[in-house]
Amino acid sequence: MSNNQFKRGELYSVINGMASTAVARRLQKNFRLAGLEITIEQWSVLYHLWKQDALSQQELCNRTFRDKPSITRLIDNLEKQKLVKRMPSKEDRRINLVCLTETAKLLQDKTIELANQTMDEALVGVNKNEIEIVKLVFQKVYDNLL
Repeated sequence: MSNNQFKRGELYSVINGMASTAVARRLQKNFRLAGLEITIEQWSVLYHLWKQDALSQQELCNRTFRDKPSITRLIDNLEKQKLVKRMPSKEDRRINLVCLTETAKLLQDKTIELANQTMDEALVGVNKNEIEIVKLVFQKVYDNLL
C-alpha cells in the first residue's frame, strides 16, 4: 500500500513547490527594495561561484539543476552586467570557466544578508525541530527520485 496520504490537490501543491516559490518571490522583492538589479536565477549562479570561483558552465548546470541553454543565458546576462567573465581553462581550452568580477564579489555580503533576512521572515513560527523534519523529508524525496 502506498504511503501517499495526500489528496490530489495537496500533492500537486507539494510537487509545485508553493513554499519555494513564495520564498523566491520575497527574496526577489527584497533585492529590488535594496536596489539590486539581479534576478533570483542570477543570484543562484553567483552563490555557487562565491562558494567556489572559476567553475565550468557544466558544473554550474549540475550545481543549480539547470540545463545548458538556461545557464548560457544566465551567464550571458551576468556578463552584460559585468558580474562574471568567461575564461578559457588552462587544462582544457574547450572548456570555459566562469569567474567572478570584483563587482560581483562586492555583492556577496549584501545578498547573503538579504537571503538570511528572507528566510527569517519565512520561518516565523517554525521551530528548529520542524525545520529538521522538513529537511529530512525533502532529502528522502530527493534521494528516492534520483
